[in-house]
Amino acid sequence: MKSGRSESPSYGIIDSQSAKTIYASAERGIDGGKLVKGRKRHIVVDILGCLLSIVVHAANIHDTKSGINPARQAFERYPTIEKFCGDEGYRKSFEDDVKGELKLGVDISEKIQPGWAVIAKRWIVERTFAWAGYSRRLAKDYEISTHSAEAMFKISHIHTLLRSLAKA
Repeated sequence: MKSGRSESPSYGIIDSQSAKTIYASAERGIDGGKLVKGRKRHIVVDILGCLLSIVVHAANIHDTKSGINPARQAFERYPTIEKFCGDEGYRKSFEDDVKGELKLGVDISEKIQPGWAVIAKRWIVERTFAWAGYSRRLAKDYEISTHSAEAMFKISHIHTLLRSLAKA
C-alpha cells in the first residue's frame, strides 16, 4: 500500500454526529446535548480516515448505548481490528460492551485542557465528518429511512476518496 500500512485495518476510531431531519422520517429524536431534532450518524474509520462502518439512528439514543452497533459492524467486516478509540462520550457501557462482546480494548481520548485542542487520533474521525460536510446532501438529513441515510453518507465518502485519487 502507498502509505506503508497493511490493507486491513487494525484500529477503529468511532464518533457520532447529530443531523437535523427535514421530514417526519423514521427514527427521529432529540439530542439533548446538542439540542438537535433528528438523527445521529455513528461512524467508524481507520487510521487513514477511510469509512469502515456507519449506523444511523434516532438522535435521542446516547453514544454509550448505540456505539456498539457500528463497532460490531466494523469488526464483522474487518476482523483484523484489535482496538477502538472513542471520546469521553463512549465511557462505561460502550467499553463494557466492546470488551464483553468483541473481546477488544477501547482507548478513551480525554480532553487535555478546557476549550479547543487537537486530541491524538481523534482528529482523523473529525476530518472524515468535515469531508462529509462538503456534500450538500448531508448538511441535513433529507432521507426518510435510515438505510438510505447511511447509503448517502457512503456515496459522499466514495466521492471524496475518488476526488483525492484524481488529485494524486
